[in-house]
Amino acid sequence: MQLYRVLTGPDDSSFCHRVSEALSKGWQLHGNPAYGHDPVAGSMRVAQAVIKTVEGAEYSPDMKLGEQ
Repeated sequence: MQLYRVLTGPDDSSFCHRVSEALSKGWQLHGNPAYGHDPVAGSMRVAQAVIKTVEGAEYSPDMKLGEQ
């Protein structure tokens, strides 16, 4: 089964650490990162899609994707 999730956050090292953690758990980058300005916070936001193949699992909307 193929899993998909999008990581989002501020454009800083905390976001890079979240992506690095996902990669260390077997997730793979999917596409390019996206950037956008958050006018309320007055800062840049970033998003990165990641995918992971999980054997022997059955999809459920109740899955905690970050724990896979």
